[in-house]
Amino acid sequence: MTRRLLLGAFLFHPGGSHVSGWRHESAEPHRHVDIDYYADFAATAERGVFDTIFLADGLYFWDRFPSGVDHYGQTRLEPLTLLAALAARTTHIGLAATISTSYNEPYHVARAIASLDHISGGRAAWNLVTSRYDEEARNFGGDAHLDHALRYARGGEFVDLVQQLWDSWGDDAILADRESGLFADADQLRVADHRGDHFAVRGPLNVSRPPQGYPVLFQAGGSDAGQDLAAATADAVFARSLPLAEAQRFYAGLKARLAAYGRSPDDLAILPQLRPVVGETTDEARDRAAGLLASTPDAIIVEDVAHSIGQTLPDDPDAVISLAPDTDISNESHSPNRQLARLRAGERLTPRQLYAESFWESVAVGSVHELADDIQERFESGAADGFVVQALTQPSGFREFVDLVVPELQRRGLTRTEYEESTLRERLGLSRPQRRVASVV
Repeated sequence: MTRRLLLGAFLFHPGGSHVSGWRHESAEPHRHVDIDYYADFAATAERGVFDTIFLADGLYFWDRFPSGVDHYGQTRLEPLTLLAALAARTTHIGLAATISTSYNEPYHVARAIASLDHISGGRAAWNLVTSRYDEEARNFGGDAHLDHALRYARGGEFVDLVQQLWDSWGDDAILADRESGLFADADQLRVADHRGDHFAVRGPLNVSRPPQGYPVLFQAGGSDAGQDLAAATADAVFARSLPLAEAQRFYAGLKARLAAYGRSPDDLAILPQLRPVVGETTDEARDRAAGLLASTPDAIIVEDVAHSIGQTLPDDPDAVISLAPDTDISNESHSPNRQLARLRAGERLTPRQLYAESFWESVAVGSVHELADDIQERFESGAADGFVVQALTQPSGFREFVDLVVPELQRRGLTRTEYEESTLRERLGLSRPQRRVASVV
């Protein structure tokens, strides 16, 4: 089978993935609760023959710093509710919801995702996250977030239990036989009867087995624990954008972990984020990106860098940072922190410099052909199996990518030109999991 570049359409806030995207002249931030806005986004993604919509989420309101209230576009709809509505207004595209294993229960998640899979005809996906912020803990009776190791141990047990619950029913268990009076075949009903370190759940699930067997599982974590969880359980990984050589090392390293879990490299797709800014020329694209960067309020610049390095900073974005001696890696994320590493090495840097460098490293800027060249090189050189496209501005940035870059990718034979398979698993080249059978009622 010909290897195809996979595409996901990322959405966190209707203004776009840049913090000031909602201020762009083309943005429609007032439509953040308008279902027609999201339906238009999904229709654009289907027009580009994208594989899935990818809805990011967090169970918090970011008010640790004043800019979180003043400048960020934070209000958004709950993903599963939104995707259930979009299932009725789309035909082919996958529907991926971000759901935390730290602040949910396996039975609830298994039931909700299975229901979405039935409603959509086999297009549901779950982006598994363990959450990262203390702000989330405070919405669920805690003061601080779970320890990094604990939340990944909980996450591993969580996903295994969810899959056990999806296996509650055999594929042919629902008989609905009027003549015999039998609604279900009890011999095909499995009880999880799970008692682990973090959960005790009897089961069975009161939703029949999902059309995909197991809805597609995404995972987004760059730490060692996150990569091990992905290698053991995930179908696809949403990864950070990295320079080519680093992306190749991450790709090879993560694929190599799969063997320890009896899996092959083809069992896991790695999809880095892609934040495109396209123009007719390189200069035009760079001017567009620079305009977005310039629209970032100083308060956000300072507070973003302060959060990244884990210490309070003065209000001046042009003041050289004096790194506190006790600054250490945060419990929020154990992914590599290059900003902190540079400061520890003694570089004299300001928040504005660090923010700008981080911005330019995270965006893909250029003409249609330049962007297509970069995408193709990463796809063909062992750096990516596809990309999750995060337009900096919505809806214009995403529409431009679909209308300008996607046709060039299709012309090169990299991406599909039409939908063929019926389920998301099939489209990703994944087999339908066999049901695990154990005890019955």
